[in-house]
Amino acid sequence: MTTLPEGWSDFFVATTGAGAALAGLIIVAMTANIKMIIGIQGMTSRAGATIGSLTLIVVAGAVALIPGQGALFVGLEILVVSVVVLGINLDSAWRVVQASRRPDYASGPPAPKIALALAQIAPFLVGAVMLLTGDWSGLYWVAGGMIVVFMASVLNAWILLVEILR
Repeated sequence: MTTLPEGWSDFFVATTGAGAALAGLIIVAMTANIKMIIGIQGMTSRAGATIGSLTLIVVAGAVALIPGQGALFVGLEILVVSVVVLGINLDSAWRVVQASRRPDYASGPPAPKIALALAQIAPFLVGAVMLLTGDWSGLYWVAGGMIVVFMASVLNAWILLVEILR
């Protein structure tokens, strides 16, 4: 099959729009609380990684909707963006680890934050590799990754809007 399997376009249209909207919310949250965010070690990189992950949703959904592409090209495009976002999340993880070594670090243990930031990219990578082999069922992995990113991003939006003010 050289085009997106039937039934997937509605899913990708919905998730692409929702991802873009949530990325906008994160940016607004950062604007509203920028002094607090800058003042907390590791918080700017965490916000950046959240925006990067939401960008992965938007780009993955958009490339899947390009007409006439086969699984190979969809997989390649998702793989490239996933690797870029993985790099952003690895940088964020490194910054959180560095911040956690400071005596004034008060954001709890860094391991769960790092695990979540990295784990949400894994399904995109698995799905992309499956698509590269021509297996359209890799879209289920990509969809799972999108759902995990949504959950993690809503949590981070809450932290950026409310929790940092406590």
